Amino acid sequence: MKKMFFGLVVFLVLFMLTGCGRTQERLFIFIWSDYIKMDLVRQFEREYNVRVIMDFYDSNETMYARLRAGSGGFDIVVPTCYMVQIMIHQGMLRELDHSRIPNLVNIDPKFHPFTLDPEMRFSVPYMVGSTGIGYLASVVGEDFVPSWGVFGDSRFAGRMTMLDDMRETIGAALKYLGFSMNSIDPREHELAGDLLIEWRRNLARFDAEQYRRGLVSREFFISHGYSGDVLQAMAESDDVRFAIPIEGTTIAVDNFVMPVTARNVDLAYSFINFMLRPEVAAANMEYVFFLAPNIPAYELVSEELRNNPAVFLTKETLLNSEILLDLGENNIMFTRTWDRVLGER
Repeated sequence: MKKMFFGLVVFLVLFMLTGCGRTQERLFIFIWSDYIKMDLVRQFEREYNVRVIMDFYDSNETMYARLRAGSGGFDIVVPTCYMVQIMIHQGMLRELDHSRIPNLVNIDPKFHPFTLDPEMRFSVPYMVGSTGIGYLASVVGEDFVPSWGVFGDSRFAGRMTMLDDMRETIGAALKYLGFSMNSIDPREHELAGDLLIEWRRNLARFDAEQYRRGLVSREFFISHGYSGDVLQAMAESDDVRFAIPIEGTTIAVDNFVMPVTARNVDLAYSFINFMLRPEVAAANMEYVFFLAPNIPAYELVSEELRNNPAVFLTKETLLNSEILLDLGENNIMFTRTWDRVLGER
């Protein structure tokens, strides 16, 4: 009996030393909130016997500010294409070894020009989306003609939101006025700022996180939002609709990148490659309602999703829209316009 007890103790000690006592590897990801199916993250954790730790941000600028302030330790970040440009120019990103991401062959080359890093030297396309208008059909009407000008409609005052995103929201005003969303013309910025100050009087607030729930709860009637967010709201409420404004909008690609400060590079490569598996990309698309530009995944999603023009963007939408560019020193123009809009009471 004593021998059996001693043997059991030895087994438990060895188990703790070789199993439970071993520190589990960790992968740190900085990503937009509610932008990945967590079941897939847990699947990755099981397959690779690791722990994934996620932190979230609500705008590219928030993410960039944290990284520039020294909030390091992230192995993967998911910026939009124009922010990828900025981070490349400032030496913030690790150049990628394609041999360690064999599933790159699945990426749809049609979207390479939209990434601003077409050779994928520093970034891997994750999701493609657009911005537009989410609205309640019972309030606005089924025959609503989508236009950015709706935010000037005082009938909906206090029940509308626009994105708390400098480039997207100033871009919407510029587009409504017939200008480019990447305009660096001082007069055009002055006019766009004036227009946004006028629209702001009708807004409940600028918001990039809660508007989806607000549409579902009917707190908000109309919201400027990301296509995937509004489509998630549509899945929860039959009254929610999504439309691309007639003036046009932005097409954005969010990308996986590795900061130069990444610590667990091997795991980061494994995670990116995992997310590019066709069955994983398809399951993720069905959850987030954005387009993963993954050719073999297209046939694995539901017919309903494949036929949704807010996910699989039409040629007309692509032709009538723009991608946001890194404007270098001229980015300060957007900052000044935004500060003027936010400072107006």
